[in-house]
Amino acid sequence: MTQFIHLNPPAREWSWHDESESGAATDKSAIFAFHKTVPDYNETKLHSLPDLATELGLGHVLLKDESNRFGLPAFKILGASWAVYRAVMSHLQLPAAESGAIPFADVGAKAQQAGVRIVTVTEGNCGRAVARMATRHMGIPTRVYVPAYMDAATRAKIRSEGAEVVEVAGTYDDAVPAALEEARAGGESAVVVLDVGVAAGPEDVPRYFVEGYGTMLAESDRQTPERTGGKAATHAVVPVGAGSVGEAVAAHFKSSGRKAEFGPATVLGVEPTTAACLFESLKAGKSVQVPTGDTIMNGMNCGTLSTTAWPVLRDGIDAGVTVTDLEAHNAVEDLKARGVLAGPCGASTLAALRRACKDAKQELGLDDTSVVVLYCTEGQREYPIPS
Repeated sequence: MTQFIHLNPPAREWSWHDESESGAATDKSAIFAFHKTVPDYNETKLHSLPDLATELGLGHVLLKDESNRFGLPAFKILGASWAVYRAVMSHLQLPAAESGAIPFADVGAKAQQAGVRIVTVTEGNCGRAVARMATRHMGIPTRVYVPAYMDAATRAKIRSEGAEVVEVAGTYDDAVPAALEEARAGGESAVVVLDVGVAAGPEDVPRYFVEGYGTMLAESDRQTPERTGGKAATHAVVPVGAGSVGEAVAAHFKSSGRKAEFGPATVLGVEPTTAACLFESLKAGKSVQVPTGDTIMNGMNCGTLSTTAWPVLRDGIDAGVTVTDLEAHNAVEDLKARGVLAGPCGASTLAALRRACKDAKQELGLDDTSVVVLYCTEGQREYPIPS
């Protein structure tokens, strides 16, 4: 539609049929109960931003603040904790029906006895979250592959969880096959934990991440009516990256059960202009790889979508929105002035909402009755200020 927005009209009518209704997926209550056993469990805040709603001509603008989740400054630990636990259970051939019932410390002890180790890839928050759960909480050695451009401070945070950091020349997309090859060479002791589906990678583990993010979505569903006088969300805005959290948000808001209870909702997926793999894939009608460039939104610096996320993103995202580094930085400052300390990836959702209201407000059904939830996926961090 414009240089920065691509509309996906068929998504308006699409519904996600939740497999958990038929027992094919893990019960969400079991995942929530599991999360409550993880150290530093907390429910994150949902902020109301009434002045922004007035400025943009919307009913309500709400922000789900993931700046402190289990003591880490991002939402990733929700998916990583469940994914590590489930992947190790599966590797040890423990019964899936016992998921959540067997304490993670017991699973960790069995993994140590079996010589299990974790291999993962990250651009920052996910690797630290995997290491926090695997190494610190379950005592399982973890090796984290990172792209060469990762800054020293981020590497130090990953190492602080007890993990080994391995640098790979190139990008995140180059680090993934290097990690998979290392895992294959390591034999049966290596468990690959990736939040994305890739060729020759595990397909069940990315699903565990998506399932874990459901706790955040269940929280915001409970919190939204409390902030709006009983109204449910009509729009959700989520950072995309390689796609797993976008998949979780799209499937949640497009689920047949939610539609029946609250009516349809519109989902906007946000990316940097320098790494717009969803945007270009929606335009092409197929998943495409794009070149990436430097961005302060480094958690979304992905040139390839998760193979497991793409079908849901393709069918369920109503619009792909790209934002510049300057727009993301300005959104960080906007939120800071309102007492919300966000990083560029999290603040990108506000930048995208501003862009949507400017370029496609009517097409996206944004008006004075809209209830918009921004999923602010990371807390404040240092980054080079764009000019």
